[in-house]
Amino acid sequence: MNPETIAKTLIQALTAFEAGLRRLNPVVLSEIREGLLVYLEPLAGARQLLVAADKASVDENVLNALLRTCDFTIGAVRKFADEEDLQAAYISALRASRKYCRALEALFPLCAVLPEVNRYFLEDKNSPLSQPGLKAENADAGLFHIGSDRDLHARGGYSLYIPETCTPGRSWPLVVALHGGYGHGRDFIWTWLRFARSRGFVLFAPTSQAMTWSITNVKVDKQVLDRHLEQVSSRVPIDRSRMLLTGMSDGGTYALALGISGNSSYPAIAPVSCALPPVDLRYAKGKRILWVHGAQDWIFPVNWAVQASRILQQAGADIKLKVIEDLSHTYPQEANEMILNWFGTGGIR
Repeated sequence: MNPETIAKTLIQALTAFEAGLRRLNPVVLSEIREGLLVYLEPLAGARQLLVAADKASVDENVLNALLRTCDFTIGAVRKFADEEDLQAAYISALRASRKYCRALEALFPLCAVLPEVNRYFLEDKNSPLSQPGLKAENADAGLFHIGSDRDLHARGGYSLYIPETCTPGRSWPLVVALHGGYGHGRDFIWTWLRFARSRGFVLFAPTSQAMTWSITNVKVDKQVLDRHLEQVSSRVPIDRSRMLLTGMSDGGTYALALGISGNSSYPAIAPVSCALPPVDLRYAKGKRILWVHGAQDWIFPVNWAVQASRILQQAGADIKLKVIEDLSHTYPQEANEMILNWFGTGGIR
């Protein structure tokens, strides 16, 4: 049993699942599901090899991580849109995406030992980081989940990624990534992690206290976010002039509400697939905003984003709207490069 061969099989299925999530739209759920089901047979074969593997010839930690990844991936594929009713199918697809995130979580530690896995979690597969065995230059580097409850989906905590290249003795840029309604930071962090790992910035993915963010009463979640941000800053020095606030759906709406509040410390805001919250437009003047939206968005129609951009521009915001023609109401990871480049030379490089 070759761990690299097994990893390739897993990564092929995970890559297909990621592509399916990028297309997520109720009208194509059955089509996406059919495309994913073809991976069940090779995944089942990989699982049989893992179960039958000679424990003496394969590192136990590697074997267990691959087996857990395989089980989560099989569960994600089987669960995806497995209902007849369209609404139920959509909800099951969202639940399947959580299993997909657990698969990524199980696989990620193998970056240190398997080249195929290491490359998968990089933005540029030819990066200097593409060879495994890179030792973290900071003892605090890694992926962490912080909260008051061991429950994977407890609310009010946060997930934090400090890249291996993060060296002591200097301040680091930070991306704050806010999940959508009913989402979780532990899941949403994966939409940004390979970019953080490749480009060398700290990634902070908090989880709202309620099932979504306190959009109409910004200070409720802001108080917790500020406290958590101080905890992050005590762990790794953060350059407060190089902080990017972004979010998807309700997370994007809250990013706008927080970023345009009177005492905001975020110099740049990049909301995705969201709506304009009730904000005091006096504070919009001079704010740098890159709004990303899908032309096929069926929850927040694109004309809402167009109108909101005009309102913010008239209020004095430095705003750009990027409409992605084939995007529905889902997160476009390919937009991360554009967002980071827009952040500019004074931001993340």
